Amino acid sequence: MNNNIQKKGQLPKLTSMQLFLMTFGYAGVQVAFSVQTGNMGRIFQTLGTDPTKLGFFFILPPLAGMITQPLIGLFSDKTWLPKLGRRIPYLIGGCAVSIVVLLLLPNTGSFGFGYGSMTALWFGAVTVLFMDLSANVSMQPFKMIIPDMVSEQQTDKAWTLQNMWGSLGGVIAFIFPFALTIFGISNTAARGVVPDSVKISFYVAAAILLLSTIFTVINVKEYDPETLAYYHGITANNEKRDSFVDILKHAPKVFWTLGIVEFFVWFGIPYMWTYSTGALSENIWHVSDPASAGYQAAGNWFGILQAVYSVVAILIGIFFQHLNKKTRKWAFFFSLLAGGIGFIVVAYGHTHISSLVGFVLIGIGWIAIISIPFTILTNALNGKHDGIYLGLFNCFICIPQIVASIASFVIFPLVGQSMAHMLAIAGVTLIIGGCLIWIVKEDESKTDRIKKGI
Repeated sequence: MNNNIQKKGQLPKLTSMQLFLMTFGYAGVQVAFSVQTGNMGRIFQTLGTDPTKLGFFFILPPLAGMITQPLIGLFSDKTWLPKLGRRIPYLIGGCAVSIVVLLLLPNTGSFGFGYGSMTALWFGAVTVLFMDLSANVSMQPFKMIIPDMVSEQQTDKAWTLQNMWGSLGGVIAFIFPFALTIFGISNTAARGVVPDSVKISFYVAAAILLLSTIFTVINVKEYDPETLAYYHGITANNEKRDSFVDILKHAPKVFWTLGIVEFFVWFGIPYMWTYSTGALSENIWHVSDPASAGYQAAGNWFGILQAVYSVVAILIGIFFQHLNKKTRKWAFFFSLLAGGIGFIVVAYGHTHISSLVGFVLIGIGWIAIISIPFTILTNALNGKHDGIYLGLFNCFICIPQIVASIASFVIFPLVGQSMAHMLAIAGVTLIIGGCLIWIVKEDESKTDRIKKGI
């Protein structure tokens, strides 16, 4: 890059090809993450988990994210390897561990531990914990590259593109078991054993993650520390002088107000992952036995529905690339209203069509959830500690999931152990989160702050 041409304090405008290369690899990370989240409830109930205790296993993913992502942000802000960069080394490390875990997790029931045994459940739980630790390490570099390299005029497009590719990865992951079943792969197995359709899905996800990581390492070249500092109008390595407490104390106001919004948004999301298969099997197939063909068919159908909401997210994302400060919050509000209604439709519908309609609405909410808050936050950052702020912001996503999982031990019995009612609760909290976006006041643009010397 020629610093004499590009003004200090202004990131260069990237080409469409550069934005593509920077964001496309996220699809592979999301294939790996989605094949886990889409099948985790199914796997643990297949292993013999008491449905009233499912919340325990869904505490692990957000706990892993809450610990891992701030640390990755803190360390990568201070990292520079000449041949790899600032964020990419962490992507490589996360990928390596994720691949190992993807090969182990679906085989938990095949090691002879026994149906419902604590050994099998603990092995699965520990495997999931490592899966989420490594997945978070893999995801975070993609998020941090955007504020590092993308100007505020292109952040809407960059975040939306990244999450469109991520949604595409989700589509691939979610339809794996269904597609494999069509091609004759067994979708049932002995009690306590995960079906081959699910196992092979995990193996293919591991291969895709490896290829996407290689693609990103080859095609993404990060700015060196001096160039990065020049483009952001800051002093190189200035972040090393600030303590963690100072960094948190000087967080932009939207960091905190968005955190309130995120609490209600993400309180209900783990209920979708935990209870959808069970709710669908009860509402449509009228069965509850995890070993039954009907239950496993519901698991496949849930995969298709997740693919549907991912496709909808991709389509809506085409329009979200053109949002601006005036339209972002309106888009968020209406999208989450639609998503909340979608959850309620799934909860109380009893046909394939009603569940399909519900997940179309959920897809509208999903793209807003995973893109708009990050755009607002990114535009409020100044380049000094972007990695750690994005990592800490992830805590606002993880904490409500942990609270929701713990609360499920009380809520689930109170609603008569109805998995459908749990989805309805998710819908209500999503609508509340959408309404709270109006408490968020976006900061001045980065360009305006630089002009004022802030």
